[in-house]
This record gives sequence, C-alpha cells and structure tokens, in this order.
Amino acid sequence: MAVEIPALVKTSRLRSRGGLLGECLAEFLGTLVLIAFGCGVVAMAVAALPGSGRAATPTTIFLAAGDWLLITWGWAFAVVFGVYVAGGVSGAHLNPAVTLAMALRRGFSWAKVLPYWFAQVVGALTGAALVYLVYHDAINTFDSTVAGPKVNGHTNTTFSIFATFPAAYFHGGVWGPLIDQIVGTAFLLMLIAAVIDLRNQAVKANLGPLVIGFAVAAIGMSYGANAGYAINPARDFGPRLFTYAAGWDSLAFPGSVSGAFSAYWWIPIVGPLVGGAIGILVYDLFIGDVLIVRSELAELPPPGRSRPVHTHDEE
Repeated sequence: MAVEIPALVKTSRLRSRGGLLGECLAEFLGTLVLIAFGCGVVAMAVAALPGSGRAATPTTIFLAAGDWLLITWGWAFAVVFGVYVAGGVSGAHLNPAVTLAMALRRGFSWAKVLPYWFAQVVGALTGAALVYLVYHDAINTFDSTVAGPKVNGHTNTTFSIFATFPAAYFHGGVWGPLIDQIVGTAFLLMLIAAVIDLRNQAVKANLGPLVIGFAVAAIGMSYGANAGYAINPARDFGPRLFTYAAGWDSLAFPGSVSGAFSAYWWIPIVGPLVGGAIGILVYDLFIGDVLIVRSELAELPPPGRSRPVHTHDEE
C-alpha cells in the first residue's frame, strides 16, 4: 500500500517477532487460512449445500464430477491465499513436507524445521475448529439424517470434511494409499521447485502463489480420489486432532472404520514427508543441476539446441 501503516503494537515490543517467532506466527496464520478455506469448501460440498436445500436431497453429495471440481478448486484457492498471507514473512511453507524439502535442498535452517512444523499443525487445528464453529449445525444435521455406522453420532462422511481416508478399493491395504501420498507430494514439491526457481522459467509479478494453487488443483484432479490428496502432514494431522477432541474418536485416531481400514492416521504424515524429499531431489537431478551447469558456462545455448560446432575450416 502507498500509505504508511502504523504498527498495532509498539515497535519495542515487536522486536521479538522480527525473527523466528514472527515466522512461526506467519506459518500459523497462513496454515489457518489454508485449512479454513480448504476444509470449508468440503463442508460446503458435504453438509452445507445438501442441508440448505441446494442439492437433490439433504444427504446427496458427489453426484457428478462438478462436486469434486468444487473441492479441488476450493483447495487451490485456499493454497493461493494462504501463501499470499504468509509469504512475505516466512516463505509460506504451510506444509511440513515443504519445510523438510527446503531444509534438504534449499538451505533452510534445520533449527527452524520443528518450530515451523509446530506452527503449521497448530494453525491447521485452529482452522479446522473455525470451520466447525461455522458449520457445526450443518454437520450435526447431516449426521442425524444419514444412516450408517456412527461414532458418538458422527459419520465418516462428516469426518471427511476435516481429514482424509483411503478409498474402499484398497480394501484396508497400506501400500496403495502410502504410494499415492508419496507420488502426489513428490509432484507438489517438484512443481513448487520449478515455480520458485529463478534460473528456470520463473513466474513473474508475484504470481507464484497462484501457479502453486493451480498445481494443487492439478494434483487433486489427477490423484485426489485414492486417499483425499492430503499431500501435507499438517493439513491432515491438525484437523484430525481437532475431530478426535470434538467427538469423532476412532474415526480420527487411530483412523479406523470397521471392515474398511485401520490405524490410517500415520499414512498422510509419512507419505508426504517421503514424497516431498523425493520430489525436490528429482527436480534438482533432472532440472536444477542442468541449470547450474548452464549458468557456469560462458556461452549458453538456446533451449533445446546444442552448442555450435567449430570446424578447422572456420579457423
């Protein structure tokens, strides 16, 4: 903004927020925004639209691909605005997998990894609590209307507003969802690395958050149905903690539905951490190292062309 904005708190009291504390506060708020809009759009699709009479019946969800597109684009915008909120202070990781990858290959301080993770999880938990505050009437109405197995009156369908679980075709298996999370997060970090790499075709005019949001939408559209594309340990673990406290109990921890899947809670944590590390290593191996070599050459060939060959006749 063109006008000078005065601080809400005296400058002398702000100094402690100039370093790691300020960065963690930014990660907290950015992740809160991510979850508030991300879980918020799922609450719309699952409970609010049906319950408000805007669907065929009070329990009708996912009748067509449009329902999934609502969720994928909602999560994309959630990422965009979460990154815009926190980016100038903390770099807007908003995801422990991103923080780990930045520490592995982008010089991010290892001393900041655990504080960032803590801020991200607490921000995610708080964002989930905010969604429940706004939508608890719709959630409770849906749970009371729908038939099926319930835990403390809650269903796995409303649990899906907040955290993830595997598709039925995995038959409770671990490897399918785990591989899904590794692959999805590997693509996420590969795409983030490409977008922020100034040596590559870097996004200009501060449009990086928007393009990263597009990347999340693409992952959701291509890899979302297997296990809900958490691709972010804090995005799943924080809301899972909240739902456990709010009464979903075993649906949240250990993440079990009788006859469907058991103790699922760790997969959206381990899978993204492994996948994020793989994704940034793959990018650096195939693209980053090539860009480094080219920057060190005195003469850079045009993309896709080899260096000119000089013959003895030209000398």
